[in-house]
Amino acid sequence: MILKFNPTSIPGVVLIDPDVHQDARGFFLESYQKEKFRAGGINAEFVQDNHSQSLKGILRGLHIQLEQIQAKLVRVTKGEIFDVLVDCRRGSPAFRKWEGFYLSADNFKQVYVPPGLLHGFCVMSDVAEVEYKCSNYYHPQSEITVMWNDPNLGIEWPIPNPVLSKKDQNGFKLNDVIGRFPVFKE
Repeated sequence: MILKFNPTSIPGVVLIDPDVHQDARGFFLESYQKEKFRAGGINAEFVQDNHSQSLKGILRGLHIQLEQIQAKLVRVTKGEIFDVLVDCRRGSPAFRKWEGFYLSADNFKQVYVPPGLLHGFCVMSDVAEVEYKCSNYYHPQSEITVMWNDPNLGIEWPIPNPVLSKKDQNGFKLNDVIGRFPVFKE
């Protein structure tokens, strides 16, 4: 596999196929290399790495920070997730559009989430471990959760009745908070 940066229909969102070297012993890949990612159009400076583990049927999201807004580089190290992004940047040509990607430990794909997008995922395998780099520090005071099943978004989640945290159960409808989101800048 050769390192590929694949743009998507949402400006700034990139699906990444890393360069994976596999043989009978296992595999090796660079999950991030600053100069290669810059050449691929990803210029975020990452300051924090997070690692979560979730069980099948868990849905985390949709989240965004309105202060200390974060770009993220998301990958799965165990299992499989359906990763969802929603463009909430006012003025973006993809405003309110969502995209979903299957990320797994087997397909090695990563997704770059630019600042200003809602992010969430649901777990498809028995267990999934997700690692993601963030371009800003966690700022719980400015975090907003939008309902995973907001009818105005029409996200086609592959699981009908996910398990949610209390925070995710009490998310806002996007229309009720959209005025607080950033303006799109190219």
